[in-house]
Amino acid sequence: MSITNTEPDKTPWNKGKLIGQKAPLKPPEVWAIRVRLELANNRRDLALFNLAVDSKLRGCDLLRIRVSDMRTGGEIHRRAKTLQSKTGNPVQFEVT
Repeated sequence: MSITNTEPDKTPWNKGKLIGQKAPLKPPEVWAIRVRLELANNRRDLALFNLAVDSKLRGCDLLRIRVSDMRTGGEIHRRAKTLQSKTGNPVQFEVT
């Protein structure tokens, strides 16, 4: 009578992988992304990318910002203010 090993493989999912915080984008990488979005005429993604770079907000905080938060009537605000969902700290940033 033979006994077979029925235990699952206990290798961690992240073995050999780099974990932790990723390095920030370098200025040439930021400009390369901006140029590609402009060439693709993708205004929405370009606006979101610029807002993310300018504000340094997390994605969940960016998604909560509405167009009505950024303008009054036909005029776009120069500065905006929002609360971070994770920390609750207010963040003020310029809108380019």
